[in-house]
Amino acid sequence: MGIILWIVFGAIVGVVASMIMGSGDSLVMDIIIGIVGAVLGGWLMSFFGKSGVTGFNLYSFLVALLGAVVLIAIVRALR
Repeated sequence: MGIILWIVFGAIVGVVASMIMGSGDSLVMDIIIGIVGAVLGGWLMSFFGKSGVTGFNLYSFLVALLGAVVLIAIVRALR
């Protein structure tokens, strides 16, 4: 059940991040962006001394969203 929640969480975060950044990617790409963004956001927050993604809650959503937005910005810069 945990992997299904991560996919749903990643999809929600990825779609919101795509809407914020104006990226028109597919749903599969949004899910990947959301999951990788959650990992990146957790790493960024631990770098600043805060906790990363802790579960299915608002704080984790915001951390994952931050990571996903940063990830989209990095991908755009590399293109």
